[in-house]
Amino acid sequence: MKGGNALNKLIRVACTVLCVCSVLLALSSCNKAEQHGAEADKPLRISIFAQQDAGQNLKTNEFSRLLEQKFNVTFDWQTIPYEGAKEKRQISLANGHYPDAYILTSYIDQFSQADVIRYGKEGIFYPLNDLIEQYAPHIKAAFEQEPGLRALNTAPDGNIYGLGAFSDCFHCSYPYKLWMNDKWLKKLGLEMPTTTEQLREVLQAFKNGDPNGNGLPDEIPLSGSTEEFGVRVLPYLMNGFVYDDDRTYLNVADGKVSLAAVKPEWREGLKYVKSLYDQGLIDIGAFTQNSDAFYKLGENAEAQILGAGTAMHPAIFVNTGPGNKRGSDYVPVPPLEGPHASYAVYYPSGIMPGVKFVITDKASPEARIALIRMADYLFTPEGQANAEIGKEGVDWRKPVQGEQALDPDTPAAFASIAPKEGDPPHNTRWSGMGHFYMPKSYRNSWVQDMDIYAPGGYERRLFQATKLYEGHEPKEYFPMWSVWMDPGSADEASLLQSNLKNEIDESAMEFITGQIDLDKDWTSYVTRLESLGSDRYVEIMQQAYNRWLQEKNTK
Repeated sequence: MKGGNALNKLIRVACTVLCVCSVLLALSSCNKAEQHGAEADKPLRISIFAQQDAGQNLKTNEFSRLLEQKFNVTFDWQTIPYEGAKEKRQISLANGHYPDAYILTSYIDQFSQADVIRYGKEGIFYPLNDLIEQYAPHIKAAFEQEPGLRALNTAPDGNIYGLGAFSDCFHCSYPYKLWMNDKWLKKLGLEMPTTTEQLREVLQAFKNGDPNGNGLPDEIPLSGSTEEFGVRVLPYLMNGFVYDDDRTYLNVADGKVSLAAVKPEWREGLKYVKSLYDQGLIDIGAFTQNSDAFYKLGENAEAQILGAGTAMHPAIFVNTGPGNKRGSDYVPVPPLEGPHASYAVYYPSGIMPGVKFVITDKASPEARIALIRMADYLFTPEGQANAEIGKEGVDWRKPVQGEQALDPDTPAAFASIAPKEGDPPHNTRWSGMGHFYMPKSYRNSWVQDMDIYAPGGYERRLFQATKLYEGHEPKEYFPMWSVWMDPGSADEASLLQSNLKNEIDESAMEFITGQIDLDKDWTSYVTRLESLGSDRYVEIMQQAYNRWLQEKNTK
C-alpha cells in the first residue's frame, strides 16, 4: 500500500505539473496571439514626398488624417515649398534617401516622361500594373473608360510606373487667356479689342486715360507672371503670329515638325511685344514676378491699377471669392487676330505628360498595397471631392432639390460651401496635390450658380469664357501629352528640350526688354539654339511624332 500511495502521489504531482505547463503554454500562446494582433492593428508607417502650399500643413491636414484612419497608416511627410520644387525633388532622388512614394502637384512640378523611363528602368519606380489589377478596381475602370488615360500612364515598355493627373477640365484645356478690366473699357468708351493692334490702342488708353480716377499715372495696362498655369504674357500675344504652346515650341504642318522659335513670324511677334513694352504697356514684372506678386497688383490696396492680366482664370490675380470688389470687373478677351494667326494654346483636358504619383522600391509590399488602395480611393467621386475640395459639411455638401449642376444633363452630386470672408484657409484638403481623376462626369456634376459672378458660379463663368477660345487651336499640333520618346533617346530629348526652352525663354525676355537687339542679335540667337542641339531636338521629336501617328492610325 505504501508503494501504491507513493506511486499515486507521483502520478498526481505529474498531472499537476502537466496542467500547470498546459496553462502556462496556453497563456504564452494567448500572449503571442494578442501581441501579433496588436502588431497587425498598428498603423503602417509610410514615407511620402510632397509639395506643400503655404496654407497647408499636410501632417495635421484633415484629408491626410482621413486616409490614415481609412487605410490604417501613418504618414511620414517629407514636404517642400512650391518655390524651387523641381530642384528639391531631383535632389531627393539623387542622394538616395528617397521615400516610399511621391505625391506631387502636377502644375507645380511632376516627373517627366523621361524621368519615368529612366527611374523605371533603374528599378526605382515600382511597376503598378499588378497592383492595379489586384487592388484598384476604380483605376482599372477609369483606364477602360478613358483610353487616353491609360496611354498617358503607360511607358513604352508596357509598364505603368506612375499615375498622372487626369482632369477633363474644359477651361484648363485653353490655359492662356487674357482677362481685361471691363469697368475701365466702359468708363473710357472702348470696345473689346479683337486684333493685336486694337489691343495696343486699348492698353494706351488704360495707361493715359486715368481709368481708376485717382488723378495719378499709376495704371498698369497689362501684366502676368512666370509660372506655368497660363500666366505668361508672351504665349497669348505670340499666338497672333505663330503657334506657341509654351512647352515644346514645336509646330506641325503636313506631318512635319519644326521649331517655332526660329521662324520669321516668331521674330515678328517678339518685335510686336517689345513695342508694347517700350511704350510702357506691359509691366516688367510680367517677365520676372511670381503669382503672389501678380495677385498683389490685382488687389493693390490704394487703388485698382491693373488693366488686364494673362491667366488661366482671374482668381489667380484678383479676389473672385465672397466679398470681392474687383473680381467681377475682368472679362475674357478672345484670341487676338494677328498678322498671321489667331491661335489659342491647347492642351486637351488640361493633361500634361508625366506622372504625379509613384511608388518607389523603398516601399514594403504592405506599403505598396496601401498606397495603391489610397490612389484607387481618389479615383472615386467621393475620394476626389474630399481630396480636392475638402471636408463634407465644411467645404462641400450634398445638393438640395432644384440645384443645377454645371452640365444641365448631369445630375447634381456635389455643391461647394463658400468660405466666409476673412476666414483662414481650411486645412482640410490636398487641393492640387489631390488631383487624380476628374472626368467630365465628375466635374460637370458640381452645382453651379446660374449667376456667373456669384462665388458659386465661378466654374460656369470659366466654362463660358473658354467657349471664346475653343476651336482656335491649329489643325495640327504636337501632342506632347500622349507622345512617348523612344527609351534610347528620352534622356537626350529631355535635356535638349530643357536647355532649348531656357534659352528661348531667356532670349525672348532679353529681346523684349532691349537687353539684346532683334536686328543685330537675331542671327546669333538662332546660332545659339543650333549649338544647343535644336536640329537634333526636332529630329527626335519628329521620330516620336511619326511613331505616335502610326500607332494612332493602326488602332
